[in-house]
Amino acid sequence: MAVEYRCCGTQFFTRLLGILLLVMFAGLMSGLTLGLMSLSLVDLEVLAKSGTPQDRNHAAKILPVVRNQHLLLCTLLICNAAAMETLPILLDSLVVAYGAILISVTLILLFGEIIPQSICSRYGLAIGAKVAPFVRVLVWACFPVAYPISKLLDILLGHRHASLFRRAELKTLVNLHGNEAGKGGELTHYETTIIAGALELSQKTASDAMTPITEIFSVDINSKLDRDLMNLILEKGHSRVPVYYEQPTNIIGLILVKNLLTIDPEDEASVKSVTIRRIPRVPEIMPLYDILNEFQKGHSHMAVIVRHIDKRGQQPSNNDADESKRDVKVDIDGEMTPQEKILKSKRSMYKWKSFPYRNYSNTGGSRSRKWSRNMYSDILKIDGNSLPKPPEREEAVGIITMEDVIEELLQEEIFDETDHHFEDSMIFS
Repeated sequence: MAVEYRCCGTQFFTRLLGILLLVMFAGLMSGLTLGLMSLSLVDLEVLAKSGTPQDRNHAAKILPVVRNQHLLLCTLLICNAAAMETLPILLDSLVVAYGAILISVTLILLFGEIIPQSICSRYGLAIGAKVAPFVRVLVWACFPVAYPISKLLDILLGHRHASLFRRAELKTLVNLHGNEAGKGGELTHYETTIIAGALELSQKTASDAMTPITEIFSVDINSKLDRDLMNLILEKGHSRVPVYYEQPTNIIGLILVKNLLTIDPEDEASVKSVTIRRIPRVPEIMPLYDILNEFQKGHSHMAVIVRHIDKRGQQPSNNDADESKRDVKVDIDGEMTPQEKILKSKRSMYKWKSFPYRNYSNTGGSRSRKWSRNMYSDILKIDGNSLPKPPEREEAVGIITMEDVIEELLQEEIFDETDHHFEDSMIFS
């Protein structure tokens, strides 16, 4: 039978102090269980590298404690359970049995669960950093019991890996941080749009950003640069003009409009007489990120989009292009679908074609040195050579430029000085 202590002797206050410490200890363990276990390793690493100075200091103290999460969880729960089981024993010596049960339940529920968890859920980072050394001591004290249980949890449940955001989740997170969402975010509409465009760029292919072959302006290589053609080129306002041979779909190169400054229209020189640069040919299912990377290398800022034709030559094999638009989708949780994985393996087989000289490095050195090597390797040689015929198993379906890719990234149209749109007509009408 438990020994009873009357008020207000030394043993009574000793027991009362022990009860108070147990409630505080149980509340601390309960609050830390919620506060520390709710902090993911990714969140802590982000705060440790790019948070405020105070947050970086707190995260650096918490990270070593939280890394072994199952061991930390077992330690906190063991200490919490020990405190809650000891509390009724101390209360039983001060009050009757049913009173000890009611008081212990009330104290644990109010001061050991509700209040600590509500505080630690909001200030868990600061509180966890303050008591991190104390938690380390508890981990070592409970290690003989907590470690075997934590290893069993590792075997049964696996290690808790860092939960990185998938592409779709990251896009939603960025939108929530925009000031238009009304949640206090500081990102502007343009910032969220550009970030979302960069995340979506890997899912888009050349066919999504190209200009169809029927809508482009090109010139025949055998045409004369007379005044009419020169005026037409100036009217179009393009910096690069594709050049075709025999038929508009057989685009063999391009001319830079700035190279026509020295051409006299009265001479009616042939297009062959000006510098014609090679133009890359890329498949229509090539990802825009790969095209952008090739554009950055400086060989060309314009490419021909081609579609492969089947062996019978009757029907263009645009099934892959259709699948790239129809099947390249992301499921609800942001993972690649089986169709996307298959298409991604197909894309890896296609290369950026028509530039044989690519063995020099663009890193380091001045701009003049970078352009001095193989500077004529991208020039189409015509003298004494027959002009290229259309490939048998592919056809040109469009043109893509660096501006087209940038527009997909910005998700907005880029208008230059020569573009005509509705606002201009309203202003000058």
